[in-house]
Amino acid sequence: MYICSGSATSWLFDKLINNRGGLYNRVTQQIYLKPFTLKECEDFFKEKRVTLNRKQIAEAYMIFGGIPYYLNLFKKNFSLPQNVDAILFAEGTSLKNEFLSLYQSLFNHSEKHIEIVKALGKKVKGLTRDEILSITKLTNGGGFSKLLRDLELSGFIRKYYSLDKKEKDAIYQLVDFFTLFYFNFIENQKHNDENYWQHLVDNARHRAWSGFAFEQICLEHLPLIKQKLGISGVLTNAASWIGTFNGSKVQIDLLIDRNDGVINLCEMKFAKGVYTLDKKTGQNLLNKMEVFRQNTKSRKAIHLTMFTPFGILKNEYSGDINSEIVLDDLFLP
Repeated sequence: MYICSGSATSWLFDKLINNRGGLYNRVTQQIYLKPFTLKECEDFFKEKRVTLNRKQIAEAYMIFGGIPYYLNLFKKNFSLPQNVDAILFAEGTSLKNEFLSLYQSLFNHSEKHIEIVKALGKKVKGLTRDEILSITKLTNGGGFSKLLRDLELSGFIRKYYSLDKKEKDAIYQLVDFFTLFYFNFIENQKHNDENYWQHLVDNARHRAWSGFAFEQICLEHLPLIKQKLGISGVLTNAASWIGTFNGSKVQIDLLIDRNDGVINLCEMKFAKGVYTLDKKTGQNLLNKMEVFRQNTKSRKAIHLTMFTPFGILKNEYSGDINSEIVLDDLFLP
């Protein structure tokens, strides 16, 4: 019996699972070890006596993902900002060069993989294959396809489709939490502040990063979202959608297309407290729903679903929201 494990998922597929030589059709079992869920992170921190509330655990997830190696570096006598500074910004920290070391250890010619994730890091909503080629100036062909496949198999990017699922419309999106954080706050760092995260003032860049990172947490926990919506047993297709309205692009980050005649149009908002839906945001959601209905000619009922950490304040603009997902829902066992 031969057991092989490692983080270089694409290498395992090429050399073992899809081997054309003596190992062809000899693999009897595959175990894809996924990152921790939020609930597993909570249990892990409890075991280590690291005291964090659920919002702080979610913020830690936005930076490190559910990777136990990173989470194991947390110290129980530190707050979350202190831990982030100690792990990523302190002088001599073990993760000072983690970004380059990570990619170089996983991929041959890692500079090409890095070019791709850099391009995607500048467009967090995602890029098509042609757009990535245009930005990176890499050569189109089988070699480029393998680069994308390497990154996808290793969990750095995801490939997804609009609701019509046309291959040419496939979008590639950077979804690795640590890489996203690196591009936003570590790359080209011009300060030597060892307490950077503790000193960071909420600014536009921080708000943009946290909003997108929260979206990715929600996407990582789709089975729990279906459970909360009471549709665990319903056949669904989760997809994005891009359409046009008066010449402007309209993008919906998550649609849950259900086999029971309903489509959940999902909107994620990361807020420090209870989220207040104002007139502008409420109208924007209704516009998205109408543009989607007109473009797709869908006859299914469209339910507006809001994802927020602590729920929505009930006011005159919240009445059109059919269902809510809050942070606690993502911690279900």
